[in-house]
Amino acid sequence: MKIRLDIRNKAHRQRIKYVVGDLVMSNVAWFLYNIVRYQMGTVVGWPYLESYLKSDMVVAGQIFFPLLMMVTYIFSGYYNNVCRKSRIQELLTTAASAVINTLLIFFLALINDVIGVRGDDYEMILILWLLLFGLVYLVRAIITNRASSQIKSRKWTFPTLIIGSGAAAVAFAHKLNSRRYSSGHEIMGFVNIPGENPVKDNPLPCYDLDEIQEVCDSLGIWELIVVPTRDDTHQTMNAINHLFNLSLPIMISPEYFNKMQTPVRVSDMYGEPLVNISLSSMSDSGKNIKRALDIVISAVALVVLLPVFGLVAHIIRKTSPGPIFYLQERIGLHNKPFKIIKFRSMIHNAESSGKPQLSSDNDPRITPFGRFMRKYRIDELPQFWNVLKGDMSLVGPRPERKYYIDQILPLVPAYALLHQVRPGITSMGMVKFGYAKDLDEMLERVKYDLMYLNNMSLLNDLKILIYTIKIVFTGRGM
Repeated sequence: MKIRLDIRNKAHRQRIKYVVGDLVMSNVAWFLYNIVRYQMGTVVGWPYLESYLKSDMVVAGQIFFPLLMMVTYIFSGYYNNVCRKSRIQELLTTAASAVINTLLIFFLALINDVIGVRGDDYEMILILWLLLFGLVYLVRAIITNRASSQIKSRKWTFPTLIIGSGAAAVAFAHKLNSRRYSSGHEIMGFVNIPGENPVKDNPLPCYDLDEIQEVCDSLGIWELIVVPTRDDTHQTMNAINHLFNLSLPIMISPEYFNKMQTPVRVSDMYGEPLVNISLSSMSDSGKNIKRALDIVISAVALVVLLPVFGLVAHIIRKTSPGPIFYLQERIGLHNKPFKIIKFRSMIHNAESSGKPQLSSDNDPRITPFGRFMRKYRIDELPQFWNVLKGDMSLVGPRPERKYYIDQILPLVPAYALLHQVRPGITSMGMVKFGYAKDLDEMLERVKYDLMYLNNMSLLNDLKILIYTIKIVFTGRGM
């Protein structure tokens, strides 16, 4: 527990350093730019620089604009991962953030500061970008370089478990430990993948997969590295599916990941390339914007649709005995169960036998009004509450029940990777395929969900939403 608190505290302090550094340098950059504005003659009415800098307008801007810049930094995803940063990615992210902040400031405050000479106007904009980029990047680079040197010298380590206990896993651990410059991994032990033969006389402990939750909690594990010895994709993916609910980074070698015929997303691991399969292909900035849009849109939808909810609830109550809403356990982000909420479209206790059943077009369990709701996807509307809570997203793979996931995984092992992301109200599988009536159709729809996972972007989400709206208004939901 002490190890976990130590590494968590270091990460927390590292994030504070970045935030404070960005805030201070953003203030300095804006202050210096105001001096440049005055000296270039783009502001008039102030006989002295000192009186200009003390004006209410400048003071208010000195508070507002650095805070506005911080919002951009947050949405850029720069603070998502503060322990291991790619130098190139840091440079590009800082440069892009400076461009966005320069444009925001220009259109909010500087658009009237035109000198009249195009070259001078461009020069003023370039100066603002250089100040925002140069000062912020300077401090960021210093903080990152300090952390990098701490990691390489083994003064800052991350408790790590190797998933696998065979010869390949032990050899990989030895390779990490024998490197001149550390990648930060402190190997705490191995976890046996069912079917493997653990290496004898291994000095580090070997744990069973079933006890990994307790092991991770007690040792404060920061990261998991999957190194299978046997070429058994099914057993390995079953083990990986077991890891998602730990909410920890899950790394695997690119060579093995290629066998799943999935595009590789390599993390910067100080010369030891590994694929982080706990992360989707979407950028950190995209993830932050996606979640922000989920919150805003679902909150607005819940308010705007209140009259519709009231009318639908009234009709359900009048036309079919039983509750208005239907709650069902589904598996979501990091393989964790949650209760999905829908308007009830079937008779009460439709699965009274206790065995899950998929529905079909002519399913007698569907009520007359339920058939209408399913046609126009009205029964899905309460899931905006799931989105607001964080169980789901507007767009993402459709969540399934564990009963069906256990049948899909042996046939499509890569299905486990869908637990990288929040499931969605709508998905590529729903717009391209629709509801699945049996296991074969579920397997067909999974192909689209995996395709979405490998091509996640805000633009693709927008396309899926547009297709979904078209389906709703044309009544092609069934």
